[in-house]
Amino acid sequence: MIRKITVVSVIVAFLFVLAAVGVAAPSLETAALDTPGAVRTLLLPPAADNSNVISLGTAVDPGTGKTVEGLAIIHRKDNAAKPSGAKPGNAACYTYLAKGAKWKAAEPWVVNPTNTRNLDLTTVFNLLSGGVAKWEDATDGEVGNSVEADVLGSGSTTTEVLVADTASPDNKNEVYFADINDSNAIAVTIVWGIFGGPPSGRQLVEWDQVYDDVTFDWSTEVLGVAGKMDFDNIATHELGHSVGMGDLYNTCVDETMYGYSSNVETKKRDLNNGDINGVNGLY
Repeated sequence: MIRKITVVSVIVAFLFVLAAVGVAAPSLETAALDTPGAVRTLLLPPAADNSNVISLGTAVDPGTGKTVEGLAIIHRKDNAAKPSGAKPGNAACYTYLAKGAKWKAAEPWVVNPTNTRNLDLTTVFNLLSGGVAKWEDATDGEVGNSVEADVLGSGSTTTEVLVADTASPDNKNEVYFADINDSNAIAVTIVWGIFGGPPSGRQLVEWDQVYDDVTFDWSTEVLGVAGKMDFDNIATHELGHSVGMGDLYNTCVDETMYGYSSNVETKKRDLNNGDINGVNGLY
């Protein structure tokens, strides 16, 4: 109790000092969230017409030396987004970030599973690894057999602060929890790649993911939990973007790549026929 009172007193004294010198003082909550290595904020450019895809511009990929474009794909709660380029009545029930834009070689990825919602760190890593395996397993058009492609490579955990790349790629595929400056954004996947020109020349070169654990609560329970986003459900969807899949709207509501989600939803954990056919067609 004495230690807790001392820490709060120090923070309060700091706030008074800021006020005395004319600096706008953050709230106690903000002061805690801005601590390096804890919760930070992912700042995205404004989304035109509340679109779910934001272009981050172009940059040179340090790995290939090629000019690539960055896309920030926002996963919003319920129907809080205006579909971008949606095609009603998509009978195929799949779409791509760009036709032919895929991984030419597998790369490792890293996750800092630290979060404010008390999710078990090992479980977070295991669910991400499981989501990668689901998409790789489906690349041959079937689920549950031993024939699969190595698309996203192997994962590992870290305690280091990770940063999603909104200006240029850095040759690291990173996953972590943070605050996202869009209040309806459950998660954001950033993908860098070549999305134009002949399909044979398109490719993906990097992906990062951020899951919002400030606005949204999370669960890893088997049956889901009321009032919480299911991490396996959302992560499997986000990893679809990482392999090159796009969002679906208007129809195909049972697909993992359907663009909206809600609390306690779990059906995106398992790939549906459209998801399987789509990733098989890409790889």
